[in-house]
Amino acid sequence: MNFSFGNNALEYIGFNLENAIKCVDAYSISTNVRTIIIDSQGETIYESCGNKKLCKVCKSISTAGESSQSCSKAHLYGSYQAERFGGKYVFFCPMGFTHWASPITLDGMMKGAVLGGPVNMIEPEDFLIDDLIIRNNVSEQQLASIKENIHEIPVINPERVNHLSELLFIVAAHISDIQPSRYLEEREFNEHHSGISEYIHYIKTMGGDDKNIPSYPLDKEKELLYLISIGDKAGSQKILNEIFGHIFFSTGGNFNVIKARVLELIVLLSRAALEGGADVEQIFGLNYKFLNQIHGFTSIEELSFWLSKIMARFTDCVFNLAGVKHVDVIYRAINYIKHNYMKKITLEEVASHVYLSPSYFSKIFKEEMKYSFNAYLNYVRIEMSKKLLLDDSIDLIEVSNMVGYEDQSYFSKVFKKITGISPGKYRESRGQHRPGGSQ
Repeated sequence: MNFSFGNNALEYIGFNLENAIKCVDAYSISTNVRTIIIDSQGETIYESCGNKKLCKVCKSISTAGESSQSCSKAHLYGSYQAERFGGKYVFFCPMGFTHWASPITLDGMMKGAVLGGPVNMIEPEDFLIDDLIIRNNVSEQQLASIKENIHEIPVINPERVNHLSELLFIVAAHISDIQPSRYLEEREFNEHHSGISEYIHYIKTMGGDDKNIPSYPLDKEKELLYLISIGDKAGSQKILNEIFGHIFFSTGGNFNVIKARVLELIVLLSRAALEGGADVEQIFGLNYKFLNQIHGFTSIEELSFWLSKIMARFTDCVFNLAGVKHVDVIYRAINYIKHNYMKKITLEEVASHVYLSPSYFSKIFKEEMKYSFNAYLNYVRIEMSKKLLLDDSIDLIEVSNMVGYEDQSYFSKVFKKITGISPGKYRESRGQHRPGGSQ
């Protein structure tokens, strides 16, 4: 473990270097990954490395040929990218090894960073090693040292690298003067706008201009309302991104027009939550709060991110899961049903999935959801069958089988009990039937 501390930005009032070193040592020892602290110039001021051979490899590389400055620049680049992209970033150094970085932030500014690595994400091949060494102008003496110890660099699969990066982000946030939630919100903000940008690009590739702009996607709106009504947050977010992308593109980015469309969407979102079983007073209270907030936004980015938060809030209200004592059990049970409704699933099977006895699971499901297990399963199956019934190429028997009913007559009976109309009539009306109408 090496330590040097000269004139750098981490010589800063309020920064606890001793605590930072303690945290970095804990991370390095528990993960068996070399971990360093750098200052704002990219210079290493502390290194924690339990594997002496690995440290020897790093030292050989960092002093080899042109790599001395390149390593510092790569570390600094990774750190700035981490600050930009939500607090963590995985990158490759000049020698082709994998590293990950998270910034150390003081008074809102990046003053340094912590980095993990090097590691390989695949087994190193000799010819690749030779190529990397040649391109970095390594001397014969350094070449021998690097090749002798190169296989000491651990091989870690990409999934674990991502988890190690996430853990280092938590370490960096702990030794900074900020809360991790700031970076998490920035990361969520970037991911949200990436989804909208992708859909706008998709519209443009279809030849979108003033004459060829696709009509408003009513089918997407219906799908969004359905997903909210069953509490599917991830699916709702994807469709909401597409709808907002369409609104942005079709209005030419006119902020006032977009605001008006967003107000309409909020009303639709709240209606979907109510149809899904959310508490009426709670939804109306949220509506009042949200409609007063909209006037404070001055950018499209803020507005769209705010809308996604509203959608998530309304989705959470479905079946009133926010106040559920057994929230984890209920979430896992609902998720299991959503992924297996087309099979012959039983209460016993789902109870086993959430590690509860069937009798106790049945009791808390009914208490918290206000639905029996079978009633909820039927509800999900019938809602899924509605989408299939709009496709005339699928006959009624097949629709019945596709949503988990072996007996078509029983499917028809349940469908009519829940919707007030037979599957055949629902298909004929193209889903436009309303309770109280002609059957």
